[in-house]
Amino acid sequence: MCLALPARIVEIHSDDSATVSLGGVRKQVSTALIEEPAVGDYVIVHVGYALSRLDPAEAERTLALLAALDRSAPEQEDAAA
Repeated sequence: MCLALPARIVEIHSDDSATVSLGGVRKQVSTALIEEPAVGDYVIVHVGYALSRLDPAEAERTLALLAALDRSAPEQEDAAA
């Protein structure tokens, strides 16, 4: 199974890459697969590549859903206990 996540572009670099932010985590990704990326765009990120742009409203709904799932997940018990 593959997982691609929505992330917001926070910085554009000159080498077909950008810095994206997802949940406060920043990561540099390739933007070679999308045309004219811009700061503020939401993109779908998978294994270090921005695959496509995402509608901002859809990105926010997806991020809210992921956050709700995280809050509702049971606490993981320490396996060593």
